[in-house]
Amino acid sequence: MKFDKEEKVVGTNSEHIEHVDIESLYKQDGSTVLPVLPLRNTVLFPEQGLQIQAGSDKSLALLEDLPEEERFIGVVALKEDEEGEPETGDLFSVGTLAQVLKIFDLPNGNKSVVVKGLHRITITEWISDDPYFTGRAELIEEQYDPDDLEVDAFVANIRNTFEELVELAPYLSTDQMNVIVSLSHPGQLCDLIVATLPVENDRKQKILADTDVKARLREAATLLNEERQRLEVGQEIQSEAQSKMSKTQREYYLREQMKAIQKELGEDDESREIREFREKMDALNMPEEPRKTAEKELDRLEKISPQSPEYSVSRTYLDWLTSLPWNQSSDDTMDVEKAKQVLDRDHYGLDEVKTRVLEYLAVQQLKREKDSDSTVKGPILCFVGPPGVGKTSIGKSIAEAMNREFVRISLGGVRDEAEIRGHRRTYIGALPGRIIQQLQKAGTDNPVFMLDEIDKLSASFRGDPASALLEVLDPEQNDTFSDHYLEVPFDLSKVMFIATANLSDPIPPALKDRMELIEFPGYIGEEKLQIAKKYLVPKQIHEHGLSDAAITLTDAGLQELMQSYTREAGVRNLEREIANVLRKVARKVVENGGEQKTLGKEEVRNYLGPQKYYSEVAERMTKPGIAIGLAWTAAGGDILFVEATRMPGKGKLKLTGHLGDVMKESAEAALSYVKSKADQWGVEKKTFEQHDVHIHVPAGAIPKDGPSAGITLFAALVSLFTGRMVRDNLGMTGELTLRGNVLPVGGIKEKVVAAHRSGLNTIILPERNKKDLEEIPEKIRKDIHFHFVGDMADVVELALEPAEDTKETA
Repeated sequence: MKFDKEEKVVGTNSEHIEHVDIESLYKQDGSTVLPVLPLRNTVLFPEQGLQIQAGSDKSLALLEDLPEEERFIGVVALKEDEEGEPETGDLFSVGTLAQVLKIFDLPNGNKSVVVKGLHRITITEWISDDPYFTGRAELIEEQYDPDDLEVDAFVANIRNTFEELVELAPYLSTDQMNVIVSLSHPGQLCDLIVATLPVENDRKQKILADTDVKARLREAATLLNEERQRLEVGQEIQSEAQSKMSKTQREYYLREQMKAIQKELGEDDESREIREFREKMDALNMPEEPRKTAEKELDRLEKISPQSPEYSVSRTYLDWLTSLPWNQSSDDTMDVEKAKQVLDRDHYGLDEVKTRVLEYLAVQQLKREKDSDSTVKGPILCFVGPPGVGKTSIGKSIAEAMNREFVRISLGGVRDEAEIRGHRRTYIGALPGRIIQQLQKAGTDNPVFMLDEIDKLSASFRGDPASALLEVLDPEQNDTFSDHYLEVPFDLSKVMFIATANLSDPIPPALKDRMELIEFPGYIGEEKLQIAKKYLVPKQIHEHGLSDAAITLTDAGLQELMQSYTREAGVRNLEREIANVLRKVARKVVENGGEQKTLGKEEVRNYLGPQKYYSEVAERMTKPGIAIGLAWTAAGGDILFVEATRMPGKGKLKLTGHLGDVMKESAEAALSYVKSKADQWGVEKKTFEQHDVHIHVPAGAIPKDGPSAGITLFAALVSLFTGRMVRDNLGMTGELTLRGNVLPVGGIKEKVVAAHRSGLNTIILPERNKKDLEEIPEKIRKDIHFHFVGDMADVVELALEPAEDTKETA
């Protein structure tokens, strides 16, 4: 696009451009028309020189179209720095009239142009944007009063602040300061300072568009103070960092000097560590193989630089080797009588466990009397029983009775084999397994080692911890147990391992085979009462700050706690309820003063509110088809009602009451046996074909399973079809076969106690369970009549009323 040079320019009387040949500017329609060059990332001020790189098609076309002399353009900043060709809407309206001083060609085809700002302009109208931007431009005049003292004060302040800034800012020079000092026009001073400072383009553009010189000076002073504060804070941070670095360097230098002095004296850290390791090894009675391994590792440590990562790995390994109890055993107490007193003091009952421990001590004593150097390999015991019966606590008592250290690990939820056997030393942060860690903690190689919750181990992609325990719990091979971290054998044969489990079924067979299982059957009511009186109540009275002499929890109160507020095989919840009562007593003491001396049944109910559990009591039989069975639960024994009825049908059997598969099969077997012997009891066979039978076991929300209800189901069915009622106050348990035999069952002690508690005075048991009566307290045996049967015919005669007293069935 070409413009006529003869047109007059509007507003060319500015003192800032008197040296410019105004007649040479491009003109059109009597107004100033300029080609406009867009400017990215900066703003051009009057009296500022700037080198611009032009690469866009429009910018290159503009520069190609300029004449050789008197080349004037408008330079306008872009509102946002975006890629692509800009449009007129992307440009600010206020810019700078500039003179093109020089144009250079660049190797990449772009051009570099040197311009000098002359005067503020405003683009009043955009003429064209093809092939480059052109617009009508008017000069902007500044407004200020030369006699304004505030303007002079701003100028003096700006010059002083700029001189201070030159001392702080690395991007400012003395030449720039001289130029600033030499400028007399306030507007020029302000423009040059703002152009020099690293200010955001939006603020620069705002100052360029401001015609009020005083306002621009105020903004320039603000910018100078902000920049000075930023640089001062930066210097403070750098000075502080430099100071810390100098201190660190000085400490490093002094440390190196100290090392050199210690080395001359033969007392440097490395030498001292090596010497300490050798002294530990000499003091330990290490077996030959671990000793050789430790010496080899120590020789290797001497050759490694302390700065090497291998140094800390090797040092940690030696720490473990020299801190383990190699052949360091505690002296066992061989006084069997004293050990018995300790066990009896801490635990009531548990005779089988105590007997096993005392047997072990007796064998140890005999072997030592015969040969002082001989030892018995530690037994592998496994206590199996419900929660709260004292499996873990008796381990501590065993350790005290034997004068051994006690260590314990919980295996519940352990999924990683490395927890047992440790990690390889090649791993970062490797450690020995928990077996070795606890032996180091014990400080002896013959502690009582409790493996809690062994039935809750589980395998994962990290390995099977139960398989890793096979070597640990095998007395024939654990004398050479090898941890992955140590990689030398450690003798575990002297350790007395005690495992605990709630159930034996989840324990893998190979692991179970290596252990001696000791059943914890759970406590009967009498045992719980004695435990509460001897241990739980005194302990809780002491913990609640009460006086033993002033507080008495009667037997009736404890019985109420056991029967109405707890339902468990152990005593954990019983202890909680005792604590609950005593907390309320303690509050009453604090609020009202004085202590309540006796806590009986009524006081317990008042403190604890409505009872939580109701014991089943024997009911007098009102009609045929009802029998009472005896059941075992994890919370102890209980009685079980079996109800049978019949209705017209086609001989189907319906079972309800949340019964398991084994119990359902027992019911089917009982019905089949009754059908096979129908003639013997005077029942017509067509009766079975014309009636459906429904058997229900109440408490339908509670799962029930097992074969021990077999004879109870049989008795209920015979009673139903013969019309003979089952005798009052009679309970029974036993498994039946299709041949009519009665097989033995488990849990006899708990079942008999439950029958006694419910008021039953006659119990039918399998013949082969006669030996189990030895476990039942003598007081209960005296109150109950026991009948032992081996054939189902005997059950009918003992359980059912005589035929002549039979009532008609409904």
